[in-house]
Amino acid sequence: MNPRLTQTPRNFIDRDYLYELSVRPEPDTAELDGILNKALELKGLSLKDVSALLQVKKHDSMQKLFRAANKVKQEIYGNRLVLFAPLYIGNICSNNCIYCAFRSDNKSIKRLNLTLPQIEEEVKSLLRQGHKRILMLCGETEDLPLDYFVSSIRTAYAAREDKAYVRRVNIEIAPQETEGFAKLKSEKIGTYVCFQETYDEVLYKKYHPSGKKADYLWRLSVMDRAMEGGIDDVGIGALLGLADYRFEVLSMMEHASHLEKTFGCGPHTVSVPRIEYAEGVPFTKHIPHAVSDDDFKKIVAVIRMALPYTGIILSTRENEEVRTELFHYGISQISAGSRTNPGAYAGEKSSDTGSQFSLGDHRSLDEVISSLIDDGYVPSFCTGCYRKGRVGHDFMDLAKPGLIKEFCFPNAVFTFKEYLNDYASPATRVKGLKLIDKLTHGIENQALKEKMTGVLEKIDSGERDIYF
Repeated sequence: MNPRLTQTPRNFIDRDYLYELSVRPEPDTAELDGILNKALELKGLSLKDVSALLQVKKHDSMQKLFRAANKVKQEIYGNRLVLFAPLYIGNICSNNCIYCAFRSDNKSIKRLNLTLPQIEEEVKSLLRQGHKRILMLCGETEDLPLDYFVSSIRTAYAAREDKAYVRRVNIEIAPQETEGFAKLKSEKIGTYVCFQETYDEVLYKKYHPSGKKADYLWRLSVMDRAMEGGIDDVGIGALLGLADYRFEVLSMMEHASHLEKTFGCGPHTVSVPRIEYAEGVPFTKHIPHAVSDDDFKKIVAVIRMALPYTGIILSTRENEEVRTELFHYGISQISAGSRTNPGAYAGEKSSDTGSQFSLGDHRSLDEVISSLIDDGYVPSFCTGCYRKGRVGHDFMDLAKPGLIKEFCFPNAVFTFKEYLNDYASPATRVKGLKLIDKLTHGIENQALKEKMTGVLEKIDSGERDIYF
């Protein structure tokens, strides 16, 4: 047995030190320029560098920061944006997190966990929209055995709508023992996602008065158990608004550093959700550490420069205007056409079940994609890296020298072409095809251009799910 499995979870978050680090003067021009030039080397930033950038307030300095973050994002991700849909399979929860509509004391919402046939119908509904990647979520309750999630994952993968199927299921469920993660790994999940919510152990106890989630160290050590269980890609995050955002960002940097030191690979993704209004949750009307739009943009930009090869996820909590601007500063994955209540995709019968939080972006998947095309982005449903085994260490080995782009750009274009041919509205299809034509004509590598042209012709002939 791995000797780490017998160790007591260690708190690698030095609360006092990180709060001290989060209070410092705004960097002067020379210091700011030095840090931003370092960021452009694409090797990440130190904790002290991050603490300095989080203090930036002056307009001109903020613009410098945003421009540098945009350069980093373009260098690594180009104009690609990966799309996915959250799939809530239940909202029954035994925890009592005071900021969440699913909390056990909230009597104002209807509760249910979906049956396997209901999950199948939800997946089919998402497939009809054009989705290929889903994030499966559920309330945290010990009454649901792990086998329920295993069956749910298998159901999602087995669902078919004409010739369409889900190509990758990522999951966000309650922390498991290492053996449980090993079982999930065998089901070919993609990324395991779990938010610490707040890294402030003192405030954590206040916000989580009961339920298994009340154990701070159990949750903090979840990614250790996941990676020990064989999960290659993990996703971390903090719920912004529970504590000072500077402390939370520094803590996420420490979490990423801990995983890198312990397992040789940091998180695959970082999520940055802000608290939004939730039914039956008075706390969401008076957020103690509310994050302004300007500070939110700064957070995304700083994380992009500090963790250049880590995906940053943005949900539909945010409105269209904020989302569109944040794409420039570092966001690489977005949800679209989302619903946060179980049963909401397939029909009206379950659409009145309680949502976890309110949405800011209510657009359909096609409307989101149409807007992305207008801004020159390539909407991507690519899952090639997962299925080719380019995950964990292998992914980073390709990403850091820039080799991953040899796969990501073509695969993004292929999945985009599939969407345009099979699901797009006529107007979206016309301008999307023009964008693909422009992008392929601009490829300087003649061998790659010919190879991509051949695949695009196969897609027009009816072939699907082709990836490098």
